[in-house]
Amino acid sequence: MSVESKKTQNSLMNMITQLHDVDSYQELNWEGSFEDYLHVVQKNPKVADTAFKRLYDMILSYGFEEYTEHKKKIVHYKFFEDPIDAGKDALYGLDLPLMKLVNVFRSAAMRYGTEKRILLLHGPVGGAKSTIVRLLKKGLESYSRTPDGALYTYSWVKGSLDDKHNIFGSALEIPCPMHEDPLHLIPVDIRERVIGEINKTLPEENKIIVEGDLCPSCRYIYRELSKQYGGDWTKLISHIETRRIILSEKDRIGIGTFQPKDEKNQDSTELTGDINYRKIAEYGSDSDPRAFNFDGEFNVANRGIIEFIEVLKLDVAFLYDLLGASQEHKVKPKKFAQTDIDEVIIGHTNEAEYNKLLSNEYMEALRDRTVKIDVPYITKLAEEVKVYEKDYGPSRVSGKHIAPHTIEMAAMWAILTRMEEPKKANLTLMQKLKLYDGKSLPGFTEDNVKELRKEAKREGLEGISPRYIQDKISNALVSDVGGGCVNPFMVLNELESGLKHHSLIKNEEQKKRYRELLSLVKEEYEDTVKNEVQRAISADEDAISRLCANYIDNLKAYTQKEKVKNPYTGQNEEPDERLMRSIEEKIDISESRKDDFRREIMNYIGALSLEGKKFDYKTNERLHKALELKLFEDQKDSIKLTSLVSSVVDKDTQEKIDVVKSRLVKNYNYCETCATDVLNFVASIFARGDIKEKRSQQN
Repeated sequence: MSVESKKTQNSLMNMITQLHDVDSYQELNWEGSFEDYLHVVQKNPKVADTAFKRLYDMILSYGFEEYTEHKKKIVHYKFFEDPIDAGKDALYGLDLPLMKLVNVFRSAAMRYGTEKRILLLHGPVGGAKSTIVRLLKKGLESYSRTPDGALYTYSWVKGSLDDKHNIFGSALEIPCPMHEDPLHLIPVDIRERVIGEINKTLPEENKIIVEGDLCPSCRYIYRELSKQYGGDWTKLISHIETRRIILSEKDRIGIGTFQPKDEKNQDSTELTGDINYRKIAEYGSDSDPRAFNFDGEFNVANRGIIEFIEVLKLDVAFLYDLLGASQEHKVKPKKFAQTDIDEVIIGHTNEAEYNKLLSNEYMEALRDRTVKIDVPYITKLAEEVKVYEKDYGPSRVSGKHIAPHTIEMAAMWAILTRMEEPKKANLTLMQKLKLYDGKSLPGFTEDNVKELRKEAKREGLEGISPRYIQDKISNALVSDVGGGCVNPFMVLNELESGLKHHSLIKNEEQKKRYRELLSLVKEEYEDTVKNEVQRAISADEDAISRLCANYIDNLKAYTQKEKVKNPYTGQNEEPDERLMRSIEEKIDISESRKDDFRREIMNYIGALSLEGKKFDYKTNERLHKALELKLFEDQKDSIKLTSLVSSVVDKDTQEKIDVVKSRLVKNYNYCETCATDVLNFVASIFARGDIKEKRSQQN
């Protein structure tokens, strides 16, 4: 090995040594006697929290924000942004269902009854149900490493015991197989008084509650040691060593996952454990708890959470186990008495399976013990866009540029497929999408949006899955078409061609509707890029400021019934009505409403003046847009944008086009390729418009 290689190796070793936190390791691997653990409980009662309380506190530990949407107060829990993995599993647009889920956790943490229920996440495929549970499991793992989320269990240690009754067999140490709280070792007849002593100084919400008995294995050892020591509990407890545990799905500590297989291979022992045949020879009986592996998913998930993937596909025998586990917090291992558990039971299923449950009269008991949380598709455009930007942002996609609005248009189509047609005759589906996205439309209030949400019972439970959109964006990214740039039409074409073979589309009528919605999205894209190019052409701020000053001078004179001084002739003239109307018409201010609009602008200027502020056209969105469109109209002919579609462009026009292109690159995130493409596209739109105008004039 060269000297340089040795230096690199040594520096890496030093780096690892410095980064490795020995103190943290020792803290997470704390061990002590039962008495030591009682001191831990008195100092930090949270270590004895129930599974639901620990889960609820974990979510709250990341903080939350409250906001109002359509007159409804909504709580956004920051935990669901996935701060643990830097947003890898972040959830968007699901604040309402997540708020309902956390409310269930809160109720269960306070022992109001929902701790005896199975939580069922219900919704369409690709609706983030699995991601929610994955986040909860990941959150619990991380939280168990913090002081607030710490939890402890124990092992039986043989020590110097004269084991004449073969209690330990060949083992020197027997860990509790279900990672129980050491407080379960306090005799049941005095437990209430002991726990009451700890609870004396604690507020009501933090009081410790210890329920349930030891698992069969620990109960057997406890009983045998009691016999050997003549009931001397102090000597018995000297064989207990308590230790801190870290919840881990990989290590099967406190987190379990069960995925149903085909009906012939389903075995209930996967949930409740099975006999260890190797140990029968040692202990002499298959009903000896030491010869049983308490390693079913219910057992290993004790004190944490168990996830049931596609829970309603479980065999009936499993569902019976679920009933007892949820309502009684007990499971029944083969050949043993019911065993106490403390865990959050959460499953997820799609609509087809849930409808089967509703139609099965034999499943009434399960339905009665289920709390259903609907997890629909996102119906808010800005939130749906975030889903795809997470996967296809600049940091993830290398070597290709995704043109502006590409992801937005794909997301828009996905949301349109999930929405129900509005019942109001004066409202289009696209307008409804914009209202949901927080945009304002004339004549529609927050109450109207609230009413629209209420009347659409099935909205978000049907439509196109985000997975389909992701697949088609991926196809466009690896395609050779378009060179180094992916534009909206490439993705929209992928989305349309994929409909032919989409396995979840039920009939031709649905395919036809989805294609029509794609046409709607293309129209919306045309309007968007037209406006963008218009703004790029009219982005001369000095020219807009001059036009605005001219408009305001005429506006003041008009509203105050005065005349305007012509800067060239020096003569006083009537306000330029033609100029004012040419600007106002750009934002559809009718002749009958012009006075209202003009008074509104003057009142706005007056209010700013009272506050000592100067009027800036940029602070008034409607006027800003009108000025841009007017300037564009004035400059359009000088730039001759429509000449782009011809093969000959003069030098002066080309220079002006290059300026517009540079503005698109600088201000709107276009690259050279897609800026040229979008200018050509908009030029063709204007060319079509010019042809139509000429034809109508000829006719």
